Formats: sequence, C-alpha cells, structure tokens
Amino acid sequence: MRRVALKAIRTARQLPALRSTRGSIFQPSNYVLKARYSSGRAPIPKSSASSTSPLQTSVIPASMYWRRFGLAFVSGLVGYGAWYTYNGDGTLAQEASPTSSVQQSRGFSTSTIYSTPIGPEETADARKAVIVSTEGLYTDTIEGPISKDTDDSGRKVLEMLTPEQATSKLRRNEESYFVGRGKGVVRYDVVQIPSNDPIEDDHSEKIIETNEAIAGQAPSDWMFWGVFDGHSGWTTSAKLRQVLINYVARELNSTYQASPNPSTEAIEAAMKTGFTRLDNEIVHESAQKVMKGNSKLVAAELLAPALSGSCALLSFYDTNTGLLRVACTGDSRAILGRRSDSGKWTAKALSVDQTGSNQDEEARMRKLHPGEDHVIRNGRVLGGLEPTRAFGDATYKWTRQVSERLKESFFGRTPSSLLRTPQYVTAEPVVTTTKIQPESGDFVVMATDGLWEMLSNEEVVGLVGQWIDKHSADSNGNSASSWTKMFTASQKGLPVETSKDDSNSGKKAPIRQRQWGVTESDRFVVEDKNVATHLVRNALGGKDKDMVCALLSLPAPYSRRYRDDLTVEVIFFGNGPKSGDIIVNKEASASANNVKTKL
Repeated sequence: MRRVALKAIRTARQLPALRSTRGSIFQPSNYVLKARYSSGRAPIPKSSASSTSPLQTSVIPASMYWRRFGLAFVSGLVGYGAWYTYNGDGTLAQEASPTSSVQQSRGFSTSTIYSTPIGPEETADARKAVIVSTEGLYTDTIEGPISKDTDDSGRKVLEMLTPEQATSKLRRNEESYFVGRGKGVVRYDVVQIPSNDPIEDDHSEKIIETNEAIAGQAPSDWMFWGVFDGHSGWTTSAKLRQVLINYVARELNSTYQASPNPSTEAIEAAMKTGFTRLDNEIVHESAQKVMKGNSKLVAAELLAPALSGSCALLSFYDTNTGLLRVACTGDSRAILGRRSDSGKWTAKALSVDQTGSNQDEEARMRKLHPGEDHVIRNGRVLGGLEPTRAFGDATYKWTRQVSERLKESFFGRTPSSLLRTPQYVTAEPVVTTTKIQPESGDFVVMATDGLWEMLSNEEVVGLVGQWIDKHSADSNGNSASSWTKMFTASQKGLPVETSKDDSNSGKKAPIRQRQWGVTESDRFVVEDKNVATHLVRNALGGKDKDMVCALLSLPAPYSRRYRDDLTVEVIFFGNGPKSGDIIVNKEASASANNVKTKL
C-alpha cells in the first residue's frame, strides 16, 4: 500500500514545467507536497521510491495544467488514504506484487489479469484497485479493499471489479421489450449506468392507443420514448419522467381534434407547447405558489425541480403516418440507422446538440441579449451552464429579485453576477420530422450525452449493426430471435459508412477515448443480449476488460471526472407479427419478473 502513495507523489513530482497564461514557469509538485506536509507526514526521500521513466517535458495550456494538478493532488490523497486505513499503527504493509508494475503504463492493460495465481510475495487478501495519477488511470494490487461504514446505506467498498462483477453492473438496469402491435415497431431496449449517486438521468416510454374520435382517422398508436439528462440534481429529470409525455400528448390531442390532417408545423408546434407549458409550471408557477404559501415545507417540494435542471429528448412515432418526430431540448442526441444499397448502415443525426459551442445557438443567444458580451462565455451560458436549452435551471430564468427573495426566505441559489436580462435558457425544443422505413429495418438510438462523449454517431450505428449481424447469425428460428433475420448482413469490422458531412457545428466530438489514452481501433466486442448494454460496454472499453472494470469501479463523485451518467435507448422498426401485446424480453432484461410492459 505504501507503493500506491509513493507512486502518486512520484508522478506528481515528475509533472513537466507548465507555462501559465502570464508566461511564468510553475512547478505544481511543490503544492502537492505542501499539502502532504500539512497532514503531519514528513516528505518521502527520492531514494525510497522505485525508479520510473520521467515524463517528457512539454508546454501545455494552462487549462490542462489545472486539470492535471487536480488529479495529482487527488491521487496523492487516494494513495495516502489507502495507506492510512490499513496501516494506522505506523507499520508498513506488504509491498504490492512486482507484477503490478507492468500495469502502471498509461491507460489500461488489455491482458486478462484475474486468473493470475497468487505469488509468494502476495497474500490472499490482495485486491485489484484503480489508481489515479497524472498519467491517467491504471490498475494495481492493494492489501484488501478500502471500505467505510455509513449510517444509512450500508457498507461502501472500493476495489477493482472483476469482469463478471462489471458485467453484472452493466446489466443491472437493462430492459427489453418485444412490441407485437404490428404497426412498425418490433422491439426496444434500454439501459442505465449511474456515475452520480443517485443517477441524475431518467427515461420514460409510453404507447397511447387512439380511436376514431381523434380527427376521424383509423385507430392508431402514438408511441413515445424519452431520455432525460439531469444536472445539479435528479429532481427535474424525475419530474419529466412522470409528466412530460402526458403534457405533449394532451397538446397533440387538441391539435388532431382541431384539424383532420394537421400539418407538420402544427404537430411540431404542439410538441413545443407541451415542453414550454411544463417548464413554466416547474419554474415560474412553483415560485409563485411558494411566495404565496409562505411555507418552507412547500418550498422544499416545489422548488427542487426548478433549482436543478434537465435536458430532454422525446421521440413521437405515429403509426398511421410512419413519421417520427424528435424533440430535443439540450445536448442529448438521437440518430437514425438505415441500411444503404451497399449493405452497410448509414448514420443520420435526428437532433443537434444545443450548447454554447453550437454556433447557431450562440448566434440565437446573442440576438436575444444584444450588448451582453458574456451571454456565451467559454461555450457556456454566462460562463456556467453548458446546454442553452433545458428544463428547470431557474436561476437563469428568474429575475435577480425573485432569486434573491427565494434564497433569503426559502431555498435558492445566488444568480450569476453576469445576469442582466433573463430568461437566458429556454425549454423550447428543436423538432425534426423523419419518414421511417420499417421494411428497411430502420433503428433509432437515443442517448444522453454521456454516450456521445465516448462514441461517434458512426461508431454507435456500426455497433448496433455489428450486434444485429451477430445475433442474426446465432438465431435458431425461435420467436425471441427470429425478428433479427430481417436485418441480416455479413460484414467485417463495423458495418457502417463513413459520414461525409462535418458541417454540424453543434455535434460534440467523443473526447473520453483521448482522456483515457485509448488508441486501439479494433476494440469492440459483442457479449450482450441487450443492444443498449452492448453500446455502453463498448463505450467503456469493449475488449479492454481492464478499462471496463476500472471505469465501473470508480466511486461517485470521483467517477464523474471520467464518465457521465449513461442512459441509452434503441428502437427497432419493422413489420413484425400482430399479437397486440408488449412482451418482456426476458433474456435481455435484468429482472424480468419486476419489469412492467409499457402500454
């Protein structure tokens, strides 16, 4: 365990000289060591640390310096905490196995390390652990897990998950359904992986049967799928899960009642109205009720969804028209996968990430708030919030007077010093309309931005195509798997065409692979029955089981530095059998007995 602490300090001391924005040379190792001295521990002589190859000296931007300094500092604390926990009497723990030094390279080892027998210098209590250093993440052996007893949620243990435990964690929240409505949708899969505790993402699905009373049309199914990416808390996304589909369906019902064949513009306007009416209730009506009721108990309940925030991505499929409407507020994303004449899949974005880095969104914001140079600063609203459209986030929507009154008398947050002319953030979505081709085996992937930080649109579509090919080949004709035959094609690698359109300035690039030090291109596997779980596994490392296990081992809130909450939903379109039922796909659902169908 002492080696863990020494490694953390040693890598911090070997940081290259960094140039600040003022042009001076700064040595961060002094600050790390000073923090160590303040804990009462003497500095560790260089001779006590095993030799390592020095990092190459280079000049990097100041923003990168602050991130690396933070990691060095935290890694020192992690190492020291582990040493102190198991050596509180001042005695030295047994050194980690010599084999662990092989795994201390940048990134993760791709070798299988869990079947290695215990050597003569190791003990039966040695465990795999995730170590964070300035060079990235790596795995090492420690003497027993770091643990803590808590007063309300049991025992917390920090140790490296085995591949089996990682798979169990990946599949814990997966759901899958066969849709036997015979109206263009045959299946949908969903999974969630938390990084925050509790998870701030949420999701909702609903199928509404219409009748001839609506616009005099033949009975139809209105199918909805929604993913909600919460931030600064979970309450706003939970509110959206409970009521957003109902708000939108109510507006759609009014629109269809008013016109036998409403236009695309009318339907899109109805969806926008459903979004904005709900947000007005969350943000403004709640504030009015709190000030009128003058009760902190009422304020605690009503203001929580207003003070936190959430992006929203909602898809609406009308089985009569075969049109899919995607309403996007924020930076979650939907993409369409469609088979091309070449036999490969193509990826088409059905939404645009609405952040301060999107040139169109920045132009819109500057037009609404002329003369405010900092309305978008560093790609964020007033330098703080990344999405330019969101539910909640009331401090960007209330006047300064309302925010200060609520904070003084009830609960609230201090508004930005740059706030001049609210509201700066809107919940009004951008809506797109796409004609679905069930006969071509179209599919749609909806996911919160945690997935798109790890994989590109083409990789996601290619991975779904790879999964379809694998399960089509494994199909033995039973009813649970024969549906995949309509998608079958034999390909090597990811069966997807490279996109030629790089004009979407609002699309985030996947940055996590670079952060983790991943360079291997052939890193994907097919191991899961649930296609949403398949996407998440490959986003977290795929073939590199060490990486998958390490990323899933990191506890909240520290895991948030390396991965976000993940919610992924995949909808398969096709001309399947008409039984009228929604059936739980037990082999791709975590707790089939507890999963309820959505109708």
